[in-house]
Amino acid sequence: MFKSPTTFSDISKLFTGIALAGALSACAATQSSPSIVQPVLETEAELMDRARGIHQQSLVLDAHADIVLPSTSKTYLAKDGLSKVDPAKLKAGNVGAVVMSVAVPPGPRTPAGDAQARMEAEQKLAAVSKLAAENTALEIATSAAQVTVLRSSGKTALILGFQNARSLEGNVTHLDVFYKAGVRVFGLNHMGHNDFSDSSRPLFLSGTGKYEVTEEHGGLSSLGRAAIRRINELGGIVDVSQMSKAATLQAINLSKAPVIASHSNVRNLSNVSRNLSDDEIDLIAKTDGVIHLAAFGAYLVDLSDPDLLATIRKVRREAGLPEAYSYPYELYWEISDLSKRQSFLIAMRDVIGPGSVDRLTDHIDYIVGRVGIDHVGIGSDFNHGGGVAAFVDASEALNLTVALVKRGYSANQIKKIWGGNFLRVFQEVQRISISNRKAP
Repeated sequence: MFKSPTTFSDISKLFTGIALAGALSACAATQSSPSIVQPVLETEAELMDRARGIHQQSLVLDAHADIVLPSTSKTYLAKDGLSKVDPAKLKAGNVGAVVMSVAVPPGPRTPAGDAQARMEAEQKLAAVSKLAAENTALEIATSAAQVTVLRSSGKTALILGFQNARSLEGNVTHLDVFYKAGVRVFGLNHMGHNDFSDSSRPLFLSGTGKYEVTEEHGGLSSLGRAAIRRINELGGIVDVSQMSKAATLQAINLSKAPVIASHSNVRNLSNVSRNLSDDEIDLIAKTDGVIHLAAFGAYLVDLSDPDLLATIRKVRREAGLPEAYSYPYELYWEISDLSKRQSFLIAMRDVIGPGSVDRLTDHIDYIVGRVGIDHVGIGSDFNHGGGVAAFVDASEALNLTVALVKRGYSANQIKKIWGGNFLRVFQEVQRISISNRKAP
């Protein structure tokens, strides 16, 4: 992938179409690719004005951000100590919709542990409901149509997501409770396997010096398969982010509606276990789903540098982790002990660095070149690691639009990336649910 131009000379070269054609040469003739529509001699100021206009006209939608509780570590928050998607930052970034994730972390796989997870999920539901109640510019949306209406009235739509089936307490019918509470995006996994599905990130069990088995269920368990079917029936969106590869492929094949990955990047560019393989990318696209790329340095890092790999191995040794348990590495949160996990996270952040908008755009280019413009979106992962240089929180969303304009994406293509593709899936899963309920 080519680098984003930063000077007038670079921009002029870009608009000859030569650089763009080289960057997307892998794109099949039938797929959409960035198209140049502006004059070659567009100035930097004119380009910025065009980007601002496109940004204002787009439904800027973030497919994954975490809900902040008083207990949320300050290491995840903005420099002001507040949420990276607080109302002021959403307004400043012209963000029209954000999926707020009712996520729970790994924990003991016991009835008491699951009950604790359920309690945390309920706390997050209460927190986001309170946020919407106290801010007239925000409102919880439960349908694609409602998102559109709210945005046209100048409000930001909060779409509720769900992450980690631990909070279902082993009961598929509890999905109905979350759906009734307004949740519309459902991801079964976080770090560590659960009773529903294998994770892409098996836990390193502190105190034992061992990992969980690489696969516990061979993908989805019987509970997991039942959960996918029930999410379809309810009209929810299946989210495959953080599932193991086997679980991801099984979920896509089982689902009767398109699925999304709400915050996952490209394994072929950043060889991290949390990222998606080409097989997963291809199948998501084939079934009309969308991959939302995360603005998170750990999942954008280029691991082809031998010096960087050597330093990563050193940090892993110092954290008591095997150097190469499951290369591609997880890089961050695989340690089960919370205090040790936080220390490892900070050390690894110092090694990897913050990541960049330019690198994020490389991942967008890859998806577009491989499967087309209709299958890519943005899911920042703000408040749980997300944030790269120049896109540290929602207020800086325009910088990504500028990067896309510099790469040659048209206004219509950028609108699809920012929110149009997600909205299409949201509409379709609800249409299929209603249609199936009406069927004899």
